[in-house]
Amino acid sequence: MKRLLGKTAIVTGANSGMGMATARSLLDEGATVVMLCRSEKRGKEAYKKLLSDGNSRTYLILADLGDYESIRQFVQQFKSMFQRLDILVNNAGFISLDRQETQEGLERQFGINHIGHFLLTTSLLDVMGNGSRIVNVASGAHKTGKIHFDDINLHKGFNVIKAYSQSKLANVLFTRELARRVADRGITVNCCHPGAVATNIGIDRETGFGKTVTGLLKPFFQTPEEGARTAIFLATDESVKDITGEYFYKCKIAKSSKRSKDMELAKKLFEFSEELVSRPTRSA
Repeated sequence: MKRLLGKTAIVTGANSGMGMATARSLLDEGATVVMLCRSEKRGKEAYKKLLSDGNSRTYLILADLGDYESIRQFVQQFKSMFQRLDILVNNAGFISLDRQETQEGLERQFGINHIGHFLLTTSLLDVMGNGSRIVNVASGAHKTGKIHFDDINLHKGFNVIKAYSQSKLANVLFTRELARRVADRGITVNCCHPGAVATNIGIDRETGFGKTVTGLLKPFFQTPEEGARTAIFLATDESVKDITGEYFYKCKIAKSSKRSKDMELAKKLFEFSEELVSRPTRSA
């Protein structure tokens, strides 16, 4: 019996890798799945692939998680099509060796991996309710992360590890604070570390940089399907329906950093994020 018949899900970054694997698994369980993708070309290719597999309950809505207006338009379109959201899997991720900025002037890894998903999630809460689940794909990289409130856009001393780990720590802190805020509504919020997965996240779409390294390391990595397993588990399994605010690895609650459990820090980041999404941030 399909567990998710009648349920509606959104998967961000659903055009490839773990996002595609997650979307396919949710569809196989009977859910209606909305794919949030930035690239029209890659999004349509993935959408057609899922349709050709017989998944007629698939929808594609384009959105750029590095652009507030694009996110708000996605939310508006989703709400015009559906009255309720049962599952939100915030899977999309961005990583870059050089410092880049979002439309609003945020450092791009923090801007997409955290703030984009923060705005998307908080804008969808009014169509979520008892039994709805939010799953944030974080990373073990959060353990070296620090939130640089005094230089959130990392104008000074940028490096890829500093930026990525900040964004992934933000994912875990957001999970904990949002879980606390929506607990009385029966909405669960959890995050997970997918492990080392062979995806396209580190590949420059314009230059192809990173393809060779990824190809060489692929035999040592999990497949996207294996990497998506914990996110799918959190989105669907009956055993975790009442668990919230936790960090998972390999479908079990796992140890996260001391900093990621600091609820004062989590609250500060949530309020800071609210302020960022309430105004253009080129001066942030």
